[in-house]
Amino acid sequence: MPPSDNGSAQSPAGRIIVVFFGMTASGKSTLGRAWAGQNRAPYYNTDRVRKELAGLQAVDRRPDGVEQGIYTQVFTARTYQTMLERACRDFAAGARLVVLDGSYGKRTDRDRVRAVAAALGVKCVFLFCTCGEGEIRRRLAMRARDPEAVSDGRWEIYLHQRQTFEFPDEANESDCIRLDTEQPVETLLQWLTARLGDPD
Repeated sequence: MPPSDNGSAQSPAGRIIVVFFGMTASGKSTLGRAWAGQNRAPYYNTDRVRKELAGLQAVDRRPDGVEQGIYTQVFTARTYQTMLERACRDFAAGARLVVLDGSYGKRTDRDRVRAVAAALGVKCVFLFCTCGEGEIRRRLAMRARDPEAVSDGRWEIYLHQRQTFEFPDEANESDCIRLDTEQPVETLLQWLTARLGDPD
């Protein structure tokens, strides 16, 4: 079954920012990293950039509470801004595609990406990654046992996001495509290639 979308974001010509976003354990990082790798594109993940800015290693665990420590709104805004600055640098250096990966749970954060894309004259597409709650639990349990895991997302973080996440509104965010990440990654990558085209 193909991902659901509203018919927008047809194969763009030229340069493009693709944003994989959604709640914790939604599969956005697995898919975003795979898409970037397939296209040999710069890839920026909020967990990695956030910890880099904090002087931490990517796999350092930081079980901070909701909106505490390196997960405050201020630090999150700094993380998103850094990612946008790096995207601008990559496009200036000739990149055709830049992949961003993070929760982007507020429309204002998504709008900042849109504003930068417009200023650069590049296309912007958001891929809203979702899966069932049972799959969220399974992925979080696997993450807790993985010493190489980068994300600090936990069940309590998911519950908080479920209450606060600003889901994309199809009427006002027509550049968003919803993806069911319980499908095989290869299936989703094939669909994305057909949908978004080859940025090269």
